[in-house]
Amino acid sequence: MNKNRKIVFIVLSGLFLINIYLVFLAYDLNKKSGLLEVNFFDVGQGDSAFIETAGYQILIDGGPDGSILEKLSGEMSFWDRDIDLMILTHPESDHLSGLLEVLKRYKVENILWTGIVRDTAVFREWEDLIGKEGADVKIAQVSQKINLSNNVYIEVLSPFENLEGKEFKDSNDTSVVVRLVFKETSFLFTGDIDESVEKDIIERNLELKVGVLKVAHHGSKTSTSKEFLDRISPKHAVISVGKDNKYGHPTKEVLDILSKYDIMVFRTDEVGDIKIISNGKKYAVSNF
Repeated sequence: MNKNRKIVFIVLSGLFLINIYLVFLAYDLNKKSGLLEVNFFDVGQGDSAFIETAGYQILIDGGPDGSILEKLSGEMSFWDRDIDLMILTHPESDHLSGLLEVLKRYKVENILWTGIVRDTAVFREWEDLIGKEGADVKIAQVSQKINLSNNVYIEVLSPFENLEGKEFKDSNDTSVVVRLVFKETSFLFTGDIDESVEKDIIERNLELKVGVLKVAHHGSKTSTSKEFLDRISPKHAVISVGKDNKYGHPTKEVLDILSKYDIMVFRTDEVGDIKIISNGKKYAVSNF
């Protein structure tokens, strides 16, 4: 190949790659435009949800291991290595461990968590990584509101006080609880709170009505009380849970009460990843 032909080949190859990039970019923008996507990932016995809307990408928890990376690669473009907001509901390994892998491979702009202290190796690595990340770290507390666009926002419903620096042996009830709102549709992410925190949230007289509930603590019988369901009135519920897990999640008690309230349930151990798409007026589960 002479010099001129080599230059032409390089130029054409470059143009070809640019065209491919633009096609993928146009497809990606078209796919996300004007919609809210909420992905409840099947990460086994753990929690992880990925939200995309109005140019924002939010990751809530990361599950118990590195499988979250494969899940993200299925939703994010291969050139996209940025996450706008990472929310750690509480630093138990089934919610936290996967986030460590994400922090090692993605640029995270903002982090929202409680700032509590745990004496575990996983927690110590979390502290080390977020210290190096350079993200804007915010401590979660009730009434905080994060505007993602004119029509999309996240509001914090719990915890009720600043927990930064406080130590807990069991952090489930310290979970960050958030309500995601897109016009007339809404989602409630409950971490691993139990009935006592549900009661506290009710007593705060906050706006709690939602279309989709992420069931607390993988369907444990210590959560999802009748009083809580009465207040939030969800039409659908998602249970993030591992197949044949040793805890017996979700429990018969929780499944029975959800059935009693005619709430349609989707379980990651039965159907895998669950994608819900909203246009602001209504939403649909795209897997079915």
